[in-house]
Amino acid sequence: MAARRRPLALAAAEPQDRARHDEGSCRPSVQRRPSPLLPALVAAVLSPAAAWAHADGHPGGGGFVAGFLHPISGLDHVVAMVAVGLWGAVLGPPALWVLPVAFPMVMAFGGLLGLLGVPIPGVEIGIALSGLVMGLMVLFEIRPPLGLAAVIVAAFALFHGHAHGSELPAGSNALLYSLAFVMATGLLHLMGILLGETRRWPGGRRFVQAAGAAVAMVGLWFLEQALR
Repeated sequence: MAARRRPLALAAAEPQDRARHDEGSCRPSVQRRPSPLLPALVAAVLSPAAAWAHADGHPGGGGFVAGFLHPISGLDHVVAMVAVGLWGAVLGPPALWVLPVAFPMVMAFGGLLGLLGVPIPGVEIGIALSGLVMGLMVLFEIRPPLGLAAVIVAAFALFHGHAHGSELPAGSNALLYSLAFVMATGLLHLMGILLGETRRWPGGRRFVQAAGAAVAMVGLWFLEQALR
């Protein structure tokens, strides 16, 4: 008889156990709280945006961001570097890639001189002249030998690099800063090349010449400011 009563007892206990189980399974959904890691995750996601938002001030830890923004934050730098790509497109291969490669290489050397505090006279004048001269080269489609064109571009690159290096924000990583302004310069060269390639389209030649004239005018204005 005891053996027969046991299944009945177990059967009677099953609803109670199931009710307790269901009650217990419902509790976590009611009492669940946000994970303490969520605020940290949100902060980690938003921190790059905060860094970019404050990049204009060049904070002490600027490094890469400060270096990337430096070439594109000054109109005198922008027009000269775009003009390198424009002139390369006017000259055609191999100048199309030789000039945009020569400029960053020599600019990096000039940046090193600026980081080390080695003085170069007339940096601002050289930067202004770079826009004026290369703008005129594009405007009048002047085609010197490749070696001479590379020397002209390299000479101006030295001034631009020195200006970037000497303005390294305090406390920044010099290596990341230098790498970043070289990358930004390459992108500006690429922009100039793409604009120069519009020569293949109807009216594109006039457009490129007009861009060269605009660069020359900007360079002339900066030259006037530098000579004051």
